[in-house]
Amino acid sequence: MEIILIRHTSVDVPKGTCYGQTDVPVALTFETEAAATRKALEQYGSFDAVFSSPLTRARKLAAACGYDQPIVDNRLKEMFMGAWEMKCFDLIDDPNLEKWYHDYIHERPTGGESFQEVYERVAAFFDELKQQGYGRVAIFAHGGVLMCAGLYAGLYTTKDMFHHLVPFGGILTFNF
Repeated sequence: MEIILIRHTSVDVPKGTCYGQTDVPVALTFETEAAATRKALEQYGSFDAVFSSPLTRARKLAAACGYDQPIVDNRLKEMFMGAWEMKCFDLIDDPNLEKWYHDYIHERPTGGESFQEVYERVAAFFDELKQQGYGRVAIFAHGGVLMCAGLYAGLYTTKDMFHHLVPFGGILTFNF
């Protein structure tokens, strides 16, 4: 099965804002970014199934690429940042922040979820997807979900995953 993962386009939030699962608006550059993503997707032809995070920024890009009725799956949401959602990282006054910076894999943002928990829900999605027998699948999601997918596929390790963060509107592909 060929997997094509597409990260949503840029968002309209101040730089340094922790937005996680908050349903934030896309940036004013959306039309230009979406057109570039749509063009890049042309090389893959058709898909047997198209999935999306339920968050607007992912569904809006799916629609702009011609998939206005994707299969929405909550497991494709970005990491939930809990009490830190929509706060500037530099202004978060929480003793858990330092612990999270040192072990973001296992530590949770206050009231949120750890990277390990995100990985487990993304892995559960892929475990189920592999049983479906699709040939080619498109998935519109988020940077954290794409990193988890790359880990799941064995493309890299947690030590170097941030070197492989797909840019806004970018594409990650792999095969099972």
